Amino acid sequence: MRFPRPRSLNGLILVGFGLVALPLLIAVIWALVNLDRVAEQSEQLVFTGVEAAENSRLMNERLISLERLARQYQIVENPDSLQLMQQDLQTFDTLLKNMAPLVEEIGATELATSLGAEAYSIVSVLTNADDATMVAAIGRFVPLRQNVDQLTSILTAYVDTKLSTLQETARNAQRVSAWQVAALVPGTLILILIFTLLVARPIRQIDRAIGQLGESGFSRPIRIKGPTDLERLGRQLEWLRLRLLDLAQEKNKFLRHMSHELKTPLANIREGTELLLDGSVGELEGSQREVTDILRMNGLKLQQLIENLLSFSAWQTKSEVLTLSDFDLRKQVISIARAQRLALRAGNIQLKLEVDDINVNADQDKIRTVLDNLLSNAVKFTPRGGLITIRTHRLPKSFVMEFGDTGPGIPEDESPRVFEAFFQGAREQGGQVGGTGIGLSVVRECIQAHNGSVELVNSDEFPGAHFRIHIPQRREVRQQKLAANA
Repeated sequence: MRFPRPRSLNGLILVGFGLVALPLLIAVIWALVNLDRVAEQSEQLVFTGVEAAENSRLMNERLISLERLARQYQIVENPDSLQLMQQDLQTFDTLLKNMAPLVEEIGATELATSLGAEAYSIVSVLTNADDATMVAAIGRFVPLRQNVDQLTSILTAYVDTKLSTLQETARNAQRVSAWQVAALVPGTLILILIFTLLVARPIRQIDRAIGQLGESGFSRPIRIKGPTDLERLGRQLEWLRLRLLDLAQEKNKFLRHMSHELKTPLANIREGTELLLDGSVGELEGSQREVTDILRMNGLKLQQLIENLLSFSAWQTKSEVLTLSDFDLRKQVISIARAQRLALRAGNIQLKLEVDDINVNADQDKIRTVLDNLLSNAVKFTPRGGLITIRTHRLPKSFVMEFGDTGPGIPEDESPRVFEAFFQGAREQGGQVGGTGIGLSVVRECIQAHNGSVELVNSDEFPGAHFRIHIPQRREVRQQKLAANA
């Protein structure tokens, strides 16, 4: 079952933000509601407490005033004192009425009623009484004040209870908020991770597709799954891949045609130089033979360049196969060195061979191409009077070939690209025939076809370039297609 989701990247991002923000928004609203409720209860409690305290204070003041007026009336029997006592009594009764809702809530209605009745009774007795009765009536103010104090204590206890309840409510709200945050944090992180994966996966696919195009890997189709705008970008990359593939095929077709066209006149030139060297058209003088040798040597170089182009074109179309056989590697190295003797002699370059006498199992023609390209490359960049070293030795499961020279070496910024096709460094090459920039690329393709490796080594032994090749050895081998550019 597939859950519906937004088709566009913007919609996916908006839904992601919405789902991440929704729980946080709910938590904030819940916290605000609780905070508002607690604030309202606090305000009500403060108002109740202040009102109760103020009424209790005023009630005590009225009782004190009543007692003072009663004592004055006892002494001077002034009718004004009676009138003032009636006013205080009315005020006292008003205070009790104002406190009625609160008194009823705390269950002290009977006590408040008795306070009012007792105050009226005392004033009534004082109106028409003898001295003894007045003394007794005035003495009743003491228990009346005690009852007022009792009512005040009950009100204070009620406010304290409400305050404790409010504090507990605030603590509960705080605990719930803490649990909500504790639950929301991992939930939010999970949602962020899910939506990050939903967005990151197609972006990684696009990144791999662009990397594939950058490495000239046009064989695998590009398919992007995700939001519609990213899928549309994937279709544009697929169109670009097909376009680049067409261009690469056209390039390879051009290379094949041009190489074949060049081989015919080159074969005639080589045949003519061989006839001259053989004396078929007459014996050559020393200087004439030297010039003819130069023509023959450069003809061989041109033939090698054309063969490299043909091999490169064949590998690009994956039509080349390996023909594996056992052969003497030392003889192969010596043969290549002899073929390059004129170029070495022309540059006054010494060739040092540290080659073990070993038999290897590989494609002899491809190994010859590797040796010839690396030696030709070393000759191009080694100055006059320099030294080129070739080493070979056997390991338990492979054999190793190394080429080192005393040339200027390869700049560090060019090292990652030396094996790219058609890449030529900024340093000037030697020799009379310029390169095409595919020699080292052909070397890499040959070695990769053997499941081997070739690397540019940084070492202090050789001041120039130093290449090291590892080719694995297996006893049972079969013809296999090259895996170049796979």
